[in-house]
Amino acid sequence: MELYNLFPTAIGFAGFNRALTDEELFFIQTLETRKNIGNTTSVDNFVLRNAALTELRAFIEDAVADYFHSTVNPKHNVNLRMTQSWCNYSEPGQHHHKHAHPNSFVSGVFYVQTNPDDRIYFYRDEWQQIKLPPETWNAYNSESWWFHVKAGQLILFPSSLPHMVQEVKGELVRISLSFNTFPVGTVGEEMELTGLRLEA
Repeated sequence: MELYNLFPTAIGFAGFNRALTDEELFFIQTLETRKNIGNTTSVDNFVLRNAALTELRAFIEDAVADYFHSTVNPKHNVNLRMTQSWCNYSEPGQHHHKHAHPNSFVSGVFYVQTNPDDRIYFYRDEWQQIKLPPETWNAYNSESWWFHVKAGQLILFPSSLPHMVQEVKGELVRISLSFNTFPVGTVGEEMELTGLRLEA
């Protein structure tokens, strides 16, 4: 039997080429926070606009552009613009609830501080009318899949893909920086009555 991966979901991984500076860490670690479901999040919803994170933002924007053009390969002049960005803080025993990101095209998570067994889980976003337990799990029959995460790692994914982060079992506060993006430029085709110009 020959199998083809049809309509695959791309999860992008990129590594920041250096450790965060003391200034960058101080900025992220001292942001004002508010309660979230299972953890806390920064009150500032535009953290990547801060001058302290200029180099990190440039790295993320380059990675998003590479992911977008490698997966979507748009015909017209369209790019993704970063909209909001925020930090999440999960103390030992806390978690990040299952969710997706509305009003966004590609979302991402940059890990600032992690424990050795920290993971991110992704979920198949479809209802299964008939469930047949498999002998072994694989990319075709799984309802969820997880990846180990580590500090300095960026993970990109379609914003509609449900995901969550398990309870922190290590001693460190897991710190991540999340963000959303939205297309700007020419979307669709005017002759097909789907044309739309989205300005930055």
